Amino acid sequence: MAEILKRNELRSVVCVKNKGYAASLELRRLYQTVSDDVAGKLNQIRVVDESGDDYLYPEEYFVAVQL
Repeated sequence: MAEILKRNELRSVVCVKNKGYAASLELRRLYQTVSDDVAGKLNQIRVVDESGDDYLYPEEYFVAVQL
């Protein structure tokens, strides 16, 4: 997921790691991302998590999926 998402592009990802974020991320769950050019440059990804809000998480915690 090193590519930077286009503005307003929605993408689906699956959580494959949640160390340190067990309350916010469920393993093997499908999540939506929110485009964030700055986060992408920092190897982070903006994800709508269990709270319903979007937060930054390490890119390595997710695998992109095409639906």
